[in-house]
Amino acid sequence: MVTTSQPSIHTDERRKSDVALKTFFRITDQWGLNTQEQKVLLGDPPRSTMYKWKSGDGPPISRDTMERISYILGIYKALRILFPTEEQANAWPGKANRDFDGESALSIMLKGSMINLADVRRYLDYMRG
Repeated sequence: MVTTSQPSIHTDERRKSDVALKTFFRITDQWGLNTQEQKVLLGDPPRSTMYKWKSGDGPPISRDTMERISYILGIYKALRILFPTEEQANAWPGKANRDFDGESALSIMLKGSMINLADVRRYLDYMRG
């Protein structure tokens, strides 16, 4: 019998989840979000799951959660391109924006729908040209 040393699918999913969550929490910490706000952006997982994820434990993330994190990563990247300093890029999500009827991008994202994340991402992609 031949055995291989390839990682199992479960191990690969776990690794992807860990990296995605670690990056998500780093970004949202830079934006000054609290745990409840982070929870909303992740699709409102159970509180116990949220705290396990924050501690580096917990179940692998779902496809929906991965997609939400992907939008956050895209928003973060676009802000890094659009603004000359990290401080400006991290402050932008919380600032009122006339293109969002005076609301901030963060308040739009915190409405909880994946469409809201997509709208902010699309707006930034448009602004990048």
